[in-house]
Amino acid sequence: MPTPQNSQPEPLIGKHGGYRKLKSFQVAQLVYDVTVRFCARYIDPRSRTHDQMVQAARSGVQNIAEGSQASATSKKTELKLTNVARASLEELRLDYEDFLRQRGLPLWPRDDPRRAALIARRCTTADQVALWVREVRSDERVTPPTPPTPPAPSTAPTPSTYPEFAANAALALIAVASALLDRQIASQARAFEEEGGFTERLYRVRTACKRQQ
Repeated sequence: MPTPQNSQPEPLIGKHGGYRKLKSFQVAQLVYDVTVRFCARYIDPRSRTHDQMVQAARSGVQNIAEGSQASATSKKTELKLTNVARASLEELRLDYEDFLRQRGLPLWPRDDPRRAALIARRCTTADQVALWVREVRSDERVTPPTPPTPPAPSTAPTPSTYPEFAANAALALIAVASALLDRQIASQARAFEEEGGFTERLYRVRTACKRQQ
């Protein structure tokens, strides 16, 4: 059966790759860069936590890329690897929360205006995130979510507040990346249900070729 006019035959190898254009990849990569800098400054490089946090952040980036590339021949693999990326970011989120909890530093709630301000800034580099941390840390107009402690004789912020701001900034970015991946996973699942995987595509292409013959 000839292919109808204005209808392109389904390619055997579908579109794949292009992960650098994915917003989830871009934010996950930013989380990785921020985490590398954070761990270099605040986590003992000889500790297992240091390696785990860096590897979890890296896994979030690498599995998005690998899943996107694998989608050419396996939607199942793409879905699995994207979910691994999401799980890696969840592991990283817990590490940051543990860092704050173990040091008695506050965890900013999801509705904290500082989180919204960072997200609205749309940072693309770790340097830009670091600049935001410095700015918001020294901005006396920002109201903290909990009653402040009595001011010290000096009005300048104490150096110990840097880890709090840096960790909470990373958590805000992780939340964005995780939300993007949740939507990406849901979209991939729907596509798999509706179109099937490579085996189904192979069957459709072979059937179409036989009809044309």
